[in-house]
Amino acid sequence: MTEQQIEQALITTLTDLKYTYREDIRDRAALEDNFRSHFQDLNRVKLTDGEFKRLLDEIKTPDVFTAATMLREINTFIRDDGTPLNYTLVNIKDWCKNTFEVVNQLRINTDYSFHRYDVILLINGIPTVQIELKTLGISPRRAMQQIVDYKRDPGNGYTQTLLCFIQLFIVSNQTETYYFANNNNRHFAFDADEHFLPIYQHAAEDNTKITHLDDFAETFLPKCILATTVSRYMVLVASEQKMLMMRPYQIYAVEAIDQCIRENRGNGYVWHTTGSGKTLTSFKASTLLKLNPDIHKCLFVVDRKDLDRQTREEFNRFQEGCVEENTNTAALVRRLVSDDYADKVIVTTIQKLGLALDGTSKYNKPDKNNGRATFKERLEPLSDKRMVFIFDECHRSQFGQTHQTIKNFFPKAQLFGFTGTPIFTENATTRQIEGDVQTLRTTKDLFQNELHPYTITNAIEDKNVLRFHVDYFKPDGENLPKPGTPVAKQAVIEAILGKHDAATGERCFNAIFATGSINDAIEYYELFKQVQAERQAADPDYIPLKVAAVFSPPADGNPDVKQLQEDLPQELHDNQQEPERKKEALKAIIADYNTLYETNHSISEFDAYYQDVQQRIKDQQFPDRDLPRKGAEKIDITIVVDMLLTGFDAKYLNTLYVDKNLKYHGLIQAFSRTNRVLNAAKPYGHILDFRGQRDRVDEAITLFSGAKADEAKEIWLVDKAPVVIEQLKAARKKLDDFLQSQGLDPRPEEVPNLKGDDARAAFVKQFKEVQRLTTQLDQYTDLTDEQRKEIAKTLPKDDARAFRGVYIETAKRLKAKQDKAGGGGTDTGTDNTTQEVIDQLDFEFVLFASADIDYDYIMSLISRFSGRTPDQQEMTRDQLIRLIRSDAKFMDELDEITEYVRTLEVGQPLTEEEVRAGYEQFKSERHAAELTVIADKHGLTSEAVQGFVEAILDRMIFDGEQLTDLMEPLELGWRERREKELELMDDLVPLLKKRADGRTISALDAYEQQG
Repeated sequence: MTEQQIEQALITTLTDLKYTYREDIRDRAALEDNFRSHFQDLNRVKLTDGEFKRLLDEIKTPDVFTAATMLREINTFIRDDGTPLNYTLVNIKDWCKNTFEVVNQLRINTDYSFHRYDVILLINGIPTVQIELKTLGISPRRAMQQIVDYKRDPGNGYTQTLLCFIQLFIVSNQTETYYFANNNNRHFAFDADEHFLPIYQHAAEDNTKITHLDDFAETFLPKCILATTVSRYMVLVASEQKMLMMRPYQIYAVEAIDQCIRENRGNGYVWHTTGSGKTLTSFKASTLLKLNPDIHKCLFVVDRKDLDRQTREEFNRFQEGCVEENTNTAALVRRLVSDDYADKVIVTTIQKLGLALDGTSKYNKPDKNNGRATFKERLEPLSDKRMVFIFDECHRSQFGQTHQTIKNFFPKAQLFGFTGTPIFTENATTRQIEGDVQTLRTTKDLFQNELHPYTITNAIEDKNVLRFHVDYFKPDGENLPKPGTPVAKQAVIEAILGKHDAATGERCFNAIFATGSINDAIEYYELFKQVQAERQAADPDYIPLKVAAVFSPPADGNPDVKQLQEDLPQELHDNQQEPERKKEALKAIIADYNTLYETNHSISEFDAYYQDVQQRIKDQQFPDRDLPRKGAEKIDITIVVDMLLTGFDAKYLNTLYVDKNLKYHGLIQAFSRTNRVLNAAKPYGHILDFRGQRDRVDEAITLFSGAKADEAKEIWLVDKAPVVIEQLKAARKKLDDFLQSQGLDPRPEEVPNLKGDDARAAFVKQFKEVQRLTTQLDQYTDLTDEQRKEIAKTLPKDDARAFRGVYIETAKRLKAKQDKAGGGGTDTGTDNTTQEVIDQLDFEFVLFASADIDYDYIMSLISRFSGRTPDQQEMTRDQLIRLIRSDAKFMDELDEITEYVRTLEVGQPLTEEEVRAGYEQFKSERHAAELTVIADKHGLTSEAVQGFVEAILDRMIFDGEQLTDLMEPLELGWRERREKELELMDDLVPLLKKRADGRTISALDAYEQQG
């Protein structure tokens, strides 16, 4: 089918769904006339032409978030006679009662933008959904890129017309259909580090994908379903000024909870795997309950103080100020008895809730309102109210007495649980039977109905979480320990130190080390110090791993620590033996931490130390010099016992070392700390198990895989090394065959001789696959010597480095062409077929950046190179240049660094400081020369252009008025001046972006797509 045929078929489907087809609306004027008619009908008003023009001017905004907010609220307009008109743009009380229309081939011309839109859905005359179509065989990604480019065009329809209200984009080539939220440009771009826009595929309730456009339209676009999606299931994140879409499985869970409450059908639980966004799901459920007049209070209940804080911060991120802090149990009780609407949704811990319902717990100080009443007595008036309790990770503390206490005290309450790892009969630990009464033991026993499942199998298939690579450690010797029994700690330490750099991508990522007890954690911490000190003494160049440890101290009556330990069973038990010894050990660990990181933590304020450790794990993304606070270096390995193994999310954590017996839900929870999606440099979550727990891993995978138990291991676990090595060999052979087909030897130095962009694009695509497999194998810790030799033979290190260098050069060239053409095949030097190939390339430069090669390392290499004669060199000038050019971190200054290296005279030693100073001077002179060329080309003085560029880079803001001032001496008319401005910015934008060093220059994006 042609694109036009697909479009017409979609319109037919939409008219069958009772949309009104408006083929008369093809331009801006018709769109605005139609909106005026609907606006006046909805608000029962007749506007004069002048009033309507003013209204349009008021509501049109380039800010997507402002428009989205306006669409959902009651707004005010002052009429010509001074009277206020309170109006809505759509029927916000009942979105399903709006009018729904479909238009196609709408053309919007603005001052500098001439765009045509395939299909647009109007709600009450407001353009709400844009659908861009491609023919079969053309990736929908091209349509995504087209939308991104349209939005970046200066003066585009999204900023100057009613199209500013677009909420949702849908792209399809008939067989593949995706949708994504509109957002301001800073949240709306392709990004190699995070792949690209957060996009979604529709799915049925059983998580089966609905991708064909016909099926998608039938299930996603019925009028009331679309209205509900836009009004209810798009979340406006005020703190970030952006819109989030809820995923299908999140929507099904919220709808199931909502229906269960409306029909008063008892309790229920949602099985959504760790990492699937349970907090957003529970937030949306809570906000819908806030609107339900039949519900008195909604409590979101978590297990620990740190999760209380984390959840509250997430809720407030979604909606500013929606939940307040409960500093203690008394504050919780005050908020429970309060009639204030702000107190209708409360986030609290199970421990505080238990104290509130404890018949003996009283306020510390009597006052005139409550005397010495117990908390429970104060809560008595609530006992007959309809309450809703939503439990996060409902398989933990709720199995205790508190759960039953809640049910007894609030007989009309409904209880809902979220869990990534339900308790089944197989993994239940509470099986007590007294007389004829069996205690609650499984998630189903506690919460009755499973409302919606989304298992880790679903999440891996959807690429919402990563697969796992599990390496089972085999100690040397013939008498191997039985599964579950520990091996010698010295052997464990040596194995970790030997494998850590590979596992973490040369320390790009970090690791958690789970130990069996507090005593083990202390012993391992000391052993790390001892072994690493010995290695440093033997080798001054050895860079030790930064190792921290975190476990709870003896409570000593501290309520915060007591509360923390409610969910840390091993630590609670351990702290009852020799508490003083454990306290002294933790003090020494914190003292080491203070010395290393320039902090001032103490055991008496343990929570602050614990938070700091968590933040450093999350801050791994920053180079040390860019970390947001002084002394903020990162942690390589954090030794734990129970802490951080549940509920802790950090994208830069990729490795778990296990010297602790784990099983079932505990094992899956611990493993799932490693599998948050980041980018292509993090292909999987890595587990190194020292207890031989293969059978337990297999049992856990089978139990928690959901409907696909027979396929679970293949889905959950990455391919074994021999399989990936064969894939690498095949990818290398394909690359070699391609180069030979182009009449070239299969060597890196031949790549620049490729003729045409088609051939260059084919090389980029094929070598990226080679690099992806290499990156995966680089992080395998269970490779044998034979396998390493096989990999080195397939892709020798020198070849790999050289190929990386030519990849970066070739990809940069094609990416510049992609950016300039904007995905539309408009570059006159490239035919449409070739442009389509280029448009669909995904340049993942993150694959080509080494953690061990940074700016400091390169400066030291140049210094060493300068001071040695040719016969003393550890690498030649060409090898040094090749090393620099193989790393994507230097992509924006490759030419400067390599040209600087070419200017150095061998045998004239320079210190690192002299190298840095010399390089900065070289860059300054080169930059000045570049600006002089641009200034001469455009008839401007080099001083004026230099000042203009420096002002932008100083403030990181592009100022249009300064551009006008710069062009003033040319004395041009406005139209000619505008053309000259665009020509100048076409030359300056690449230079500005390069010198911004990855930082964003505000307001520059309007010029990025010129040319």
